[in-house]
Amino acid sequence: MVYDSHDLSLKLLLQPLVAAEDALARLDDRLGRKSDFAETDARRSREGLLRENDGWLARAHFMEACNALWLAGELVHVEDLVLHDARMDIRTPTHELTRAHAILRSRRQIAGNPPAWALSPKGLASLRGRGLLETAVVPLERAPETKAMTPPDGEARSQAEADFEDELARLDALLDRSTFLLGQPAAAAYDRKGRGDTERVSTAATPDGDPLVYDPQWDEEARMEQWLAIHDRARDLPPLLAAAVVWDAWEDIEPLQHQHWLGPMLVAALLRERGKTKAHLAALNAGLRTIPRDRRRARDRTTRLVAFLEAVQVSSTTNLKEVERLALARMQMERKLKDRRSTSSLPGMIELVLSRPMVSTTLISKELKVTQRGALNLIAELGIREMTGRGRYRAWGIV
Repeated sequence: MVYDSHDLSLKLLLQPLVAAEDALARLDDRLGRKSDFAETDARRSREGLLRENDGWLARAHFMEACNALWLAGELVHVEDLVLHDARMDIRTPTHELTRAHAILRSRRQIAGNPPAWALSPKGLASLRGRGLLETAVVPLERAPETKAMTPPDGEARSQAEADFEDELARLDALLDRSTFLLGQPAAAAYDRKGRGDTERVSTAATPDGDPLVYDPQWDEEARMEQWLAIHDRARDLPPLLAAAVVWDAWEDIEPLQHQHWLGPMLVAALLRERGKTKAHLAALNAGLRTIPRDRRRARDRTTRLVAFLEAVQVSSTTNLKEVERLALARMQMERKLKDRRSTSSLPGMIELVLSRPMVSTTLISKELKVTQRGALNLIAELGIREMTGRGRYRAWGIV
């Protein structure tokens, strides 16, 4: 299991690299740009509206989660993911839907932390579900100390009440110990030298090596070490070319058995850490969907790298058009805020529509604290289009 990251064919990579960097820079510049008029920013701040491009940033997380599972051969509808994220499922969540929600949460976690967090030992441990244990062992022999409660009206506490409270305290200690044992690490995680944090990061949840869940021959720690070594060697390359090499290494090594979708997010975090994308977390899965599998998984490494660079270009170009489309939709909807009272729910409705691929009356009622009838009135005022075409379950969005 050896991956060679040297001897890159720069002659074949130079043209797609420049095109991809140009498209990615245009998108990041557009997302980081403020409104052209200061009065627009002041009014948006006064009315409690979000930044102009925050709607696309929120929508991109949902789309990337669905695209990640599409690349893995599983289909998840974005409307189901939106409702599941709001805890308003219309049916029992499937295994694919719960995986998509895990991807969504991981992407939000990366975007919400500092740029260098995702590729740090602490960040990788958290994203893999192997965070540091902060609980301590509570012995069963001694119950935790509790403050005695003063009986009302000066009545003395009976012996039965005292025995009952002691029993509850022992039960709490047993539950605390059980919780700790269920999260007890099965093996120590990697401890890499020279990455700034040399403490051992303990694993949690499912034990590695369980033949019912994991392949005993699949050494995740060794594979992660190899991938991180390639990541370190790619620091001398330009950011986007380094991202292509690191992505290709992830596809070739396959460090994680059940979290292969984490690779493109770590590559996007690399671009953010290197300063290539300062205003957003790159949406790579949207572009990888457009590349045929025989090119993404070709035997020739140069073909795979060119395919990744083309995916970045396609994704950036498509997302730039989507940002412009949402900006135009926002401008049209904000015109209807003129002469509105300060307590109107319409500004919040605009932000909700822009930050979700679709909305339902139940979702609007929950987020904006209005009635079902009020939600329908807000939809009618904005004039957004219905997406489902059904009578029993209806959803609206910016089409």
